Amino acid sequence: MKNMFLLVIFSLVMSGCAQQTFVMSDSHGELNDKSTQHFFVNGLAQEKEINAAEVCGGIEKVAKVEVQETFLNGLANVATFGIYTPREARIYCKK
Repeated sequence: MKNMFLLVIFSLVMSGCAQQTFVMSDSHGELNDKSTQHFFVNGLAQEKEINAAEVCGGIEKVAKVEVQETFLNGLANVATFGIYTPREARIYCKK
């Protein structure tokens, strides 16, 4: 039982979160939009689209776009056996 507990703890520690960042400008931006994207079955044959230029008021005002699978997103994935797999999306605009 102790070995199983240690295996579970080790698996949680070694599992990582995924983050993709697309930097459009060297200047720092402020967070303008944060949303959760809902996927099912690991996003199989699904896609979500956010128009960053529309959020920031023009493509020249976009500083950075991030998409991340956080620990809580991974926990939801595990709890539903991979049926529900959310991700966080953030858009940063120039000041």
